[in-house]
Amino acid sequence: MKKQWLIFFVLAFALLAAACSESTIPEGAESGGDGENEGTASGGEQEIIYAATSDVVGLSPTMTNDSVSSNVIEQVYEKLFMRNPETMEIEPRVAESYETPDELTWVIKLKEDIMFHDGTPLNAEAVKYSFDKLRDPETAAPRASLLEPIDVVNVLDEYTVEIKTKYPYGPLLAALSHANAAIISPTADQEQDLMQEPVGSGPFKFVSWTPGDEVVLEKNEEYWDGAPTLDKVTLKVVPEISTAISMLQTGEVNFIDGLPSEQISRIEAIENVEITKKEGTPVYYLTFNHSLERNQDPEYRKAVASAIDRDAFVENLNGLGVRNDSILGPQVFGYEESQSGAGTAYDLETAQQLVEENDFGSEPIKLLTANRENFVLMAEIVQAQLTEAGFSVEIETMEWATFLDTARAGEYDMTFLSWSNVTGDGSEMFYPNFHSDNVGNSNRAQYSNPEFDELVEASRTTIDQDERADILSQANEVMLKEDAAITMYHGIVTAATDESISGLQLDPNGQWNLYNVSRE
Repeated sequence: MKKQWLIFFVLAFALLAAACSESTIPEGAESGGDGENEGTASGGEQEIIYAATSDVVGLSPTMTNDSVSSNVIEQVYEKLFMRNPETMEIEPRVAESYETPDELTWVIKLKEDIMFHDGTPLNAEAVKYSFDKLRDPETAAPRASLLEPIDVVNVLDEYTVEIKTKYPYGPLLAALSHANAAIISPTADQEQDLMQEPVGSGPFKFVSWTPGDEVVLEKNEEYWDGAPTLDKVTLKVVPEISTAISMLQTGEVNFIDGLPSEQISRIEAIENVEITKKEGTPVYYLTFNHSLERNQDPEYRKAVASAIDRDAFVENLNGLGVRNDSILGPQVFGYEESQSGAGTAYDLETAQQLVEENDFGSEPIKLLTANRENFVLMAEIVQAQLTEAGFSVEIETMEWATFLDTARAGEYDMTFLSWSNVTGDGSEMFYPNFHSDNVGNSNRAQYSNPEFDELVEASRTTIDQDERADILSQANEVMLKEDAAITMYHGIVTAATDESISGLQLDPNGQWNLYNVSRE
């Protein structure tokens, strides 16, 4: 029996395995007046007010799959494992230790005496209940695929759970560190709607949700790891990012994240506000509709790749993007630093020659983009660069939901896509986005390559992490050599807080935890 302790190098990351969510950069902002911070609750209580541009969809980890809901869920619920935002290692949270008697079996010991907010125990039965419900087709959980590799969950004793997988599954601990794999109270789930009234074991307890207005949490005085310092947490819905920035300036809110690149200088100029920036797991890339005959020509893809000056685009991000050719970013498990410059280099002369020799400019390119600030900026810059190389490019812009449906249906020639990679694991970037199993669904690039598929499958069905990293590097190399996707940039996750706040943990996938936060 091979004993493993919980320092596990899986760079997990969140949007869309199967996990995942597409990333966004909030749009524009306008100036506001100076003011005093107003984030302390009456009676001297410590309170933090966070401004979100969207309301939560719901408050159950089983039934949600959006970043705003996850930000609340992360404060209320807990998972077996968590990813250290500094080291990017998987560490225990509710779990104490684990072992793998064979490649299909994971035996997980739980910490004892952890209680849900309703006073019931978080034990092996609760873990089994949570995972079985997430996997049950009748539940129709949006992230059921997260635990698809699990065959059965068994209770060995009160604090020991056994997970049997259908096949060897290397990213399992990364999957179990995902917000949607949080452990719910079976009693509460059977007595109430957790989408409206969540019950977890985390450092904060649910108080109220006023749809379209705010969600309020309070400290869990009985939290097993010690009560948090903050007494109250309020998520305030502020639809316009410009308004949220003004409220931060006047002290009406204390915390915003996802800072817009075009407004970063304005936020930096606000007195008594601190900005946190961290290299993140999101990636933004240009891809081809690989189902089209023209896009299957390697010379055509090389001409496109050679025409794009990505440095020129990244300069427009005001420090909120990382230039790197690799599809897997530096914060993602499987990244190989030597591949940072391994993509096709910008070479306008080569691009023009290929276009002229092959008459690539005779047929217009339909360049699909979402109507979000950074997507539009990418489209406009790339259109100009491709035009200079001799291509004919027409931009088609759509609102976000329609854009995703159109891309999924393959109704485009080239498009820009993004992936926030909540698990931070390369397998969970490559499998949903580029494996042929998912063509017509999450594989919006319509990419199909048997060699690549085989490597991705091996990365998922191998539990040796060093071997997995090597396999993912090989898969990344295949895509780079084929110009299958052209990485525009890797994201920087950001937050702005008033200077009274300390201890904020910002995860590379953009999520955050308030357990260690305090206000001076």
